[in-house]
Amino acid sequence: MSKVLIVDDHPVIRMAMRVLLEKEGHVVMGETDNGVDALSLVKDLVPDLVVLDIGIPRLDGLEVISRISAFDLPLKILVLTGQSASLFAMRCMQAGASGFVCKQGGLAELISAVSAVVAGYNYFPSTAIRQTRRNSGQLDDQELIQRLSDREMAVLQYLANGYSNKEISEQMFISNKTVSTYKTRLLLKLNAHSLVDLIEFAKRNALV
Repeated sequence: MSKVLIVDDHPVIRMAMRVLLEKEGHVVMGETDNGVDALSLVKDLVPDLVVLDIGIPRLDGLEVISRISAFDLPLKILVLTGQSASLFAMRCMQAGASGFVCKQGGLAELISAVSAVVAGYNYFPSTAIRQTRRNSGQLDDQELIQRLSDREMAVLQYLANGYSNKEISEQMFISNKTVSTYKTRLLLKLNAHSLVDLIEFAKRNALV
């Protein structure tokens, strides 16, 4: 039995996870729909396991993983997300997560992942990680993606979802000037010439 914190911005998914986890004997200590509250709850509750989606508001999931890891608490982080495993699994591992499960695979896989992670094992789709190197049609783009910092990746996703500079600054708690700096870096790193190019790049690589 483990104490679990659920972080996901979809109420239906949170409810499904809670029911599934409690049925397996785990205790869901709390849940939230955003990254800022997740950090606060982690420090207050100190769960054994945090199950989170990286596509959450207020503070993106990758940043949340990095900050939780920096707390140096005796807990594990399992990512349950709809984001592409080939693009995000390795990034989550590097940020400090112990496992990665795609929502497309169904919530049933969550139980296997939870059992493995709680037992001290990593749970990552190795085939999806290797796909980065094997998929020659996407290789160039994925090499470019790997050059992006977690914050640059978050800004790119917000831009592709139609957020303005002001809205991005509010979501990420940074200034408009900093958002503009990230946009400039994205244009340079992704060999793009305009915002339209950035949006097309994000959509082409299933980042939105």
